[in-house]
Amino acid sequence: MTDYLKTAVEAARAAGSLLKEHFGKQLDVNVFEAHDIKLDLDVRSQELITGILLGSYPDHAIYGEEGIAGNQESPFQWIVDPIDGTVNFFYGLPHFCISIALRHEGKMIVGVILDPMRDELWTVAAGGPALLNGQSIHVSARAKLADAVVSVGFAKSQASIDAGLPLFEKMVSRVRKCRLLGSAALDLAYIASGRLDAYIESSVSLWDIAAGQLLLEVAGGKCETKPHADHPDKLSIIASNGVLELNVG
Repeated sequence: MTDYLKTAVEAARAAGSLLKEHFGKQLDVNVFEAHDIKLDLDVRSQELITGILLGSYPDHAIYGEEGIAGNQESPFQWIVDPIDGTVNFFYGLPHFCISIALRHEGKMIVGVILDPMRDELWTVAAGGPALLNGQSIHVSARAKLADAVVSVGFAKSQASIDAGLPLFEKMVSRVRKCRLLGSAALDLAYIASGRLDAYIESSVSLWDIAAGQLLLEVAGGKCETKPHADHPDKLSIIASNGVLELNVG
């Protein structure tokens, strides 16, 4: 387990250096979409991560936002988001990260999230502990909505936006503050660290949340995911410190 975690950290650090080098500079855009941007740097970051992971574990599988690689029959699957928060990155907002998780026979066993701009590295392996820059972290103890800071995410489809707006309206009148930060992995890392109390989104991909879900659960939080009704490759997520009563229904 330690070797897997070390390799994931090495890959995240390498990708983080690449992203930091290009932050704030002219970027090549592969695709502009209505609510998203696909950068050439996304591809380059995943290729860098893939090279390091498969260099150490050539028989493992890679499942990432920018495609698959390796042995897809392997019981070991690395789940990679090479830039979580691409739109933030493109617009010069320093809130994005690299997320790398390892799943073995369907169970998450390693998670790494790196914010290269703040030099914050979250690491976790099954059995714990959950760490931020080597220091143990834990979720908040806030149990009242009136005391809570909640992140509400909006996905890229109009249907997801239509579903998210009523939820945001409901939450914003009940909690201390709502936030829309633009990085699911960092939302989960922030809950694990006690900075946020909950995160809700109706449509995310596995690579957005794989590392963060393990981190949050080991840090004492709770994460519920369900398949998206209209998109089988998407998930809805309700994540919290485990004591907050969200009542999102």
